[in-house]
Amino acid sequence: MQRKTITYLHLASDADLPDLGARPPFLAVVLAEEEVAEMWLWDAARWLVASGARYVQAWGKDAGAWTEAVDDAALEAVDYDDAPDDRQVLTAAHDPADEEFDEVFWFTKHRAAHPFLSLDAVLIVHIAPAPRKEAIEAAYADA
Repeated sequence: MQRKTITYLHLASDADLPDLGARPPFLAVVLAEEEVAEMWLWDAARWLVASGARYVQAWGKDAGAWTEAVDDAALEAVDYDDAPDDRQVLTAAHDPADEEFDEVFWFTKHRAAHPFLSLDAVLIVHIAPAPRKEAIEAAYADA
């Protein structure tokens, strides 16, 4: 198992999306504890793809809508053409009725892999009214 660099980012459901700076391709885990406006969700999906997310796992409220938006943003980013290997974006939705987020973290650490890229960085995007950085990072570490 490779060690992955973890970054936690808390966002309110209508927050401005920050510039993530230059970074290598990464795996993003969206923990959506609250619903978001549809336009914000689509903007966030474009932001993730433009920032370098090449695998996005969504858990929580509207997980399926998150993966649909990311899939569309990935197509949009390559003008709806075939994406080169290094721009392909994988997605997975995890329903909280079936899986706890610690199970998503286990999958992220032990099984999630991109077919063409080594994704050594994980961005946990926590969409909730209040941050829980320490608890979420501890849950990831324990997975």
